[in-house]
Amino acid sequence: MHPVVEAVTRRIADRSAAGRSAYLDRVRAAASRGPARGRLGCGNLAHGFAAADPTAKAALRAGLKPNVAIVTSYNDMLSAHAPYADYPPVLKQAVLEAGGIAQVAGGVPAMCDGITQGRDGMQLSLFSRDVIAMSAAIALSHDMFDGTLMLGVCDKIVPGLLIGALSFGHLPTVFVPAGPMASGLPNAEKARVRQLFAEGRVGREELLEAESASYHSRGTCTFYGTANSNQLLMEVLGLHLPGASFTSPDTPLREALTRAAAARVTRLSLEGAPGIGEIVDERAVVNACVALLASGGSTNHTLHLVAIARAAGIVLTWDDLAELSAVVPLLARIYPNGQADVNHFHAAGGIAFLIRTLLEHGLLHEDVRTVLGRGLAAYACEPRLAADGEVTWVDGPSVSGDRAVLRPADDPFSPDGGLRVLHGELGTAVIKTSAVAPEHRVVTAPAMVFDDQADFLAAFQDGECDGRDLVAVIRYQGPAANGMPELHKLTPALGVLQDRGFRVAIVTDGRMSGASGKVPAAIHVTPEAALGGPLSRVVDGDLITVDADAGRLVLHVATEELAARPSTGRAPHDEELTGTGRELFSAFRATVGSADTGASVFTALTQPQESPVAQRV
Repeated sequence: MHPVVEAVTRRIADRSAAGRSAYLDRVRAAASRGPARGRLGCGNLAHGFAAADPTAKAALRAGLKPNVAIVTSYNDMLSAHAPYADYPPVLKQAVLEAGGIAQVAGGVPAMCDGITQGRDGMQLSLFSRDVIAMSAAIALSHDMFDGTLMLGVCDKIVPGLLIGALSFGHLPTVFVPAGPMASGLPNAEKARVRQLFAEGRVGREELLEAESASYHSRGTCTFYGTANSNQLLMEVLGLHLPGASFTSPDTPLREALTRAAAARVTRLSLEGAPGIGEIVDERAVVNACVALLASGGSTNHTLHLVAIARAAGIVLTWDDLAELSAVVPLLARIYPNGQADVNHFHAAGGIAFLIRTLLEHGLLHEDVRTVLGRGLAAYACEPRLAADGEVTWVDGPSVSGDRAVLRPADDPFSPDGGLRVLHGELGTAVIKTSAVAPEHRVVTAPAMVFDDQADFLAAFQDGECDGRDLVAVIRYQGPAANGMPELHKLTPALGVLQDRGFRVAIVTDGRMSGASGKVPAAIHVTPEAALGGPLSRVVDGDLITVDADAGRLVLHVATEELAARPSTGRAPHDEELTGTGRELFSAFRATVGSADTGASVFTALTQPQESPVAQRV
């Protein structure tokens, strides 16, 4: 093992010893009691199989076969989740053939950040992750199940499903992806049209045509944002079958992989194999971090991986990620870190090659549990469709099929993973540098301060941002303020200013999404402005340095002067956060943890802290 990877893993394990031990005690106690279905009263059990077909009803009544829960994020509005309409009958039949029974235990909400960008609904996005975790827990709470199939793809859905599954950590669990849509309009052209629209040089019709050519069919969006980062991480965590992540929908191989996932969880249940809580350990969490960094994945996972780890009793910090990033090379160029999409990445060797080269260079732990029952080396294989229509696996490529997209660890695009933690007078933030040109990674400029992204966009349209270097401070966007929306809609405008030759950066306690792009963005700033963080005392004209190279976020204001300043602006009050369902989430805003602890309403379960309500300014 690489000494830094080994040291970080050991430090995480030591730090997490008490919490991890308590978590595993709960998981093993639940496993030792056996299926709870056997202890249900007759009325309870009758309710549990009342709607089943005769074959399933007889099997559930006898209690001799494992019952597999299907938890699905299906809806037919979102391209990534629309394929799941066809999955339950396929999964049920495959489970039956493998010796079990399956029931759709419940559904979880699935919202799309692409639809809600710049809209009030985006303020529910991050909170939806924890709602999904609770929804998954409700689905499994009937105690009818011996294993679980989790169906989900996009931004908050997969982390939420995983957190929910970890609360039933004794159950063998396999995640079942749906795959990416076919490649559409090239990413460079899509970005060009977006920027032209931001400049007013093309109209809405031209923009809509470009967007429609990009997002055009069933499957995930093909850029490497949070959705596709999710899929890669589930595979590296050993929770998918090898090669499942980026096999396209509506293909024979996709269906074969879906059937194989159902058969696999049935076998695990029959064998009494360890549950998902045993698989997601410290080594697996570090593997996920390494793969995220090596692939240039979504900054949203600086929140999600922390929250997922805590759900398994493991304390992961941003500094752990930063230390790993310093030694993990960047091996992929996928939009927004390059022009290729995930289909090009998959064709070049994809996850199988990525895992192989990282293992060869000691950057991943091979000796982990996976749903295959074998170590991570099995995930350097690729699926193939056999003559009988079933899936088989062959060795994955040992060389990249396209070195402009995917490279080996000894010849990377960059020697580091492109994720840095910034510290300084403004607090702690993260920045993704893999898509930012080296000449733009250090910016010192006067602040332009806004309390809402709409105010910045209005200033841009009015020409107030022209002809100057600037650091756009977009504050009161943290989880306790308004749910921590993504501010990706700002990227085209900021890109216009940078392309005009000005030094530009953004500093925010909000998010910039998995599509963080070419403008340096110090995001997830904590402590957030709504809780009295230094951002609340920044004023127009203050000189700020965003230094991604040195890991600094500097406010060039004397400490005494800053301390004496009152807060300016304010977070929106609850009575202002109404409509689009936002009034239902006031309890979440009042109890949510900080960004560096995962921005979760469950944070207090592993790290008690003062309620944000008491701290709010």
